[in-house]
Amino acid sequence: MSYRCDHIHLRSKDAVAAAAFYVETLGAREIRRDGSSVASRVTIDLGGLILFIEQAPEGLGASPEPPRLGIEHIGLAVEDIEATMNRLLQTQHAGATLLRTHPGIRAGLA
Repeated sequence: MSYRCDHIHLRSKDAVAAAAFYVETLGAREIRRDGSSVASRVTIDLGGLILFIEQAPEGLGASPEPPRLGIEHIGLAVEDIEATMNRLLQTQHAGATLLRTHPGIRAGLA
C-alpha cells in the first residue's frame, strides 16, 4: 500500500480571512467553501498542497508560545527567497508579522 499527502487541516478564528491571506499573499487558489452563510471550512490549493481551513469554535483559545503540539509550520519553496521575503515583509495583510529567519532559510509569517 502506498500513501500520499491528501491535505493539511488547519483551524482559525476566522477561516475566511485566513484563506484570503493564502490566496492574496501566497497565490493560493480557493477551491470551495463548506457550511452555512458563514463558511465553516474553506478549502484552498497552495501550489498543489490542499489546505482545509476550518472555522474554530467560539471560545477556543490559542496555543501557548512555541514550540506547540500539532502543525508547527507549512514549508514552501520559492524561486527567489530574497525577493519573496522582501515582498512578504512589505505585506500588511491581517497583521501578518515575520516570526524568525535563519541564514539561507526564512521562516514564518503569522
